[in-house]
Amino acid sequence: MTTVDVNGIALGIESFGADDAPLVLLVGGTTMLSWPDALCERLAAGGRHVVRYDLRDSGESTTTDPQAPAYTLRGLAADAAALADALGGGPAHLAGIGVGGMVAQVAVLDHPDAFSALTLVGTRPVAPGPPDDDLPDHDQATMSRLFARPLPDWTDREAVAEFAAAGAQILGDDPVAARATAARIWDRTPGTAPPVQMANQMGMVFSRLDCKPRWRERLSEIEAPTLVVHGRRNPFFPVGNGEAIAREIPGARLLVLKEAAIAIPDTAVGEITEAMLALG
Repeated sequence: MTTVDVNGIALGIESFGADDAPLVLLVGGTTMLSWPDALCERLAAGGRHVVRYDLRDSGESTTTDPQAPAYTLRGLAADAAALADALGGGPAHLAGIGVGGMVAQVAVLDHPDAFSALTLVGTRPVAPGPPDDDLPDHDQATMSRLFARPLPDWTDREAVAEFAAAGAQILGDDPVAARATAARIWDRTPGTAPPVQMANQMGMVFSRLDCKPRWRERLSEIEAPTLVVHGRRNPFFPVGNGEAIAREIPGARLLVLKEAAIAIPDTAVGEITEAMLALG
């Protein structure tokens, strides 16, 4: 673990593999732990320099006020391009998961020379909020169950881990893995202030972020080889969102994980690794 200074802020990063290998840059959603250790290790074993990082206001990155972010989605995209440049080694393979996938789409569109390939996991082609009419929205029954629960005491590590495990059960993810990841995120969060802990665990900063202008209409401009990965059982961003992205990015490959929901399950790591390495 270390930090790299870009655009006047520090980004927390973790590296796997040789520094002189082709770079795969993993955008957290919002913390780097959205990307499983096993995937990072497999990509590194495939001859890549893998760097996963925390977005602003999360993990080891600069945290100011996640309730009132002073940056935009395009600013986060600029961070990705600046980080790729700072790490060196030529254009990077950029990958984003969840809301990190929104950052990745905008980054490749705004900074095409910085990136050689693109992987998008469990995301959608429009900003947080109501989707376009042709895109499936969050599964409302699932969301009602998810958000009807009282919030935990964010200063209590065990309560936060239990909250995450119960949420994963509702969403169709592995509750044991979710509990362990939530505990690791809690340990990495700077302090126990509830707004900061909630931002790290739930990515709530994105609900307050300026995500204009739209980028969906520009997806046809993407020339980088693209892989779109989506869980068939994802209730948060249903699979139709991934299908739309794959249709609108020229030549994109769609990989649907039949038994997956939101998180990347251990059983899918090998298949995703192989598909990402095939992009270059």
